[in-house]
Amino acid sequence: MKTGGHNVIYEEPGDVWFFVYGSLMWDAPFPVAETRHALLRGYHRAFCVQSLIYRGTPERPGLSLGLDFGGSCRGITLRVAASERNDVARYLEQRELREDIYFCRRVTVTTREGRIPAYAFVVNRTDPIYAGKQSLENMAVCIAGASGERGPNRDYVAGAVQHLDKLGIADGPIHALLRRVDEIQGKEET
Repeated sequence: MKTGGHNVIYEEPGDVWFFVYGSLMWDAPFPVAETRHALLRGYHRAFCVQSLIYRGTPERPGLSLGLDFGGSCRGITLRVAASERNDVARYLEQRELREDIYFCRRVTVTTREGRIPAYAFVVNRTDPIYAGKQSLENMAVCIAGASGERGPNRDYVAGAVQHLDKLGIADGPIHALLRRVDEIQGKEET
């Protein structure tokens, strides 16, 4: 798949795999033919994207998950059947590529069944809403005080922790972030 502007065009025929690391793991609103746990090397899951609408405001941005360069990420690969792939591509364009914060990259992931090619949405570090690498404390303070159209930013982090746990995907940094956010909010309430 290539992204020319924001149009998604696949490079190969047949079924296509997508590597997902956030809400698409537990809430893929399109037909999925097969799901596999996968490891992607060279990228990591991080709260590195400012949320100016859904979990924050322009005056008080929240943070949302992105797939950033470096490290590794445990997630899921979703196989989309050839008959569904163009509809799914249109949906993903609308959801993930409306802004320039993400771009689609072809990657190789490792599953129990072997290595497979997949597509992943990776953060664009040059976009103005890219928040970059921050300390745990800075992220926690930001998340603890942010809320947007879809509610408090803390709820987004808690939801990610809950769903990752249900899927059996360990992510210690996100657990630590949630604990710190809860500590900050607990201190503010007393």
